[in-house]
Amino acid sequence: MSVIAPAILSETPDDYKAQIERVHGFAERIHIDICDGEFAPTFTVGAAQVWWPQEWTTDIHAMVARPSEHLETLVALKPNMIIFHAEVQEDIAPVLQHVKKFGIKAGLALLKTTVPSVVAGAIQQADHVMIFSGELGKHGGTASLMQLEKIRLVRAIKPDVEIGWDGGVTVENVYSLAQGGVEVLNVGGTLAEADDPKAVYDTLVGEVNKHGII
Repeated sequence: MSVIAPAILSETPDDYKAQIERVHGFAERIHIDICDGEFAPTFTVGAAQVWWPQEWTTDIHAMVARPSEHLETLVALKPNMIIFHAEVQEDIAPVLQHVKKFGIKAGLALLKTTVPSVVAGAIQQADHVMIFSGELGKHGGTASLMQLEKIRLVRAIKPDVEIGWDGGVTVENVYSLAQGGVEVLNVGGTLAEADDPKAVYDTLVGEVNKHGII
């Protein structure tokens, strides 16, 4: 069964708190974005400013150029998972190995242009591979369903890895993404722009759980 994870992306502590409050009460798994202004052009709240309700399963998506500079602070937060990008300026496989030593899941994000076979060694170290179809440091973007082909390529490298998706998830396409093999659907703009985020969340959950043929 696929899971809907609201995404939090904020440039200020006050807005971060407001976004947390918008989804508190119905979200179970959450996706928190942090950016360094280099790998992703946006400056968001930093790892030291990140917090969340204790009952949440929390994944941190770190859009940073040099993961080793952020690793100690992120590990200390004890999230469910830390996701780094395959395209960073460091060898990412040892970073993923280090994350797992603390009982934290290690995630690997792939940009649209990244071919899974090129980063096969990192995929083998990952607990989760996230197909990134959005814009770095921004909510929204467009879900390119052509990227679903990467799931088959990733699973050929590591069959039991969890698959996530980030970028452009909407009520209209969430069923197709779930049927395509995405297990964790991170939803940013669709919920952030909703007048009633809980109603939209419930609709998304209903869509991924419905039965039918595309």
